[in-house]
Amino acid sequence: MKIKTGNLLLAVLAAVGLGLPLAAPAADAVQSLRGRTVDDAALQPGNYAVEKDHAPAAREYVQQPPLIPHKIDGYNITTNFNKCMDCHSWTRYREAGATKVSLTHFKDRDGKELSNISPRRYFCNQCHVVQTDAKPLVENKFKKAEGLQ
Repeated sequence: MKIKTGNLLLAVLAAVGLGLPLAAPAADAVQSLRGRTVDDAALQPGNYAVEKDHAPAAREYVQQPPLIPHKIDGYNITTNFNKCMDCHSWTRYREAGATKVSLTHFKDRDGKELSNISPRRYFCNQCHVVQTDAKPLVENKFKKAEGLQ
């Protein structure tokens, strides 16, 4: 224990001797991608319109979860009820004209097939989001996966 304390003391003395700062940088020196300091209040997300109901959009990269092509306002997902399954379950997708839930949602983390949706895939909004007219928050040069072009 004495050796560790001695090493820390030597490091502090060396830093002071070299003129290195001992304190963390000021909060105003750290900027987020949105150009605001990290301790500023977050900007309100804006009033973006959800796109009108339409066919599912093409995916931009391999393994991308499909985007939701309709409004989901008021859709409740609790541990006992999932509104999405009213249309997307294997027993109802045809009559609803919806995409059925993928087989991947019926596997546990070890790949074992389950008779019901895996608890880790049950809360749809973890991966699937609605499409809006929102513009990107930051500029990017994203390109589709080569196999999807």
